[in-house]
Amino acid sequence: MTPMQYYGTGKRKTAIARVYLRPGNGQILVNRKPLDEYFGGEAEKVFVRQPLHLTETAERFDVKVNVKGGGPSGQAIAIRHGLARALVQIPEEDYRAVLKRAGHLTRDARKVERKKYGQPGARKRFQYSKR
Repeated sequence: MTPMQYYGTGKRKTAIARVYLRPGNGQILVNRKPLDEYFGGEAEKVFVRQPLHLTETAERFDVKVNVKGGGPSGQAIAIRHGLARALVQIPEEDYRAVLKRAGHLTRDARKVERKKYGQPGARKRFQYSKR
């Protein structure tokens, strides 16, 4: 018997998304709000829906997401990562190759570089003057 719920954790910068997939009619809830209400920008909504469109499962599953940390863009990509991982859990379907080719299963490891002492930022130096 297959489980009725699939789970995936997605990360990007400081955003962490816990994604739950259940059989349903395509409803996406992010922190108990509909996707269109949670994200203002169109780009974020597109990012979140990408794995579902690639695997043609947009109308087959309800998606429930708990996301925290980061900004809207980082959260959207974290949700995409978690959603892709959840879709791979489905035993009767083989979505791994499609999602891997699109790059949705790879964690984007880039993070903000820390500020160094004696400098105004991570890389920027104070202006040098000889006088």
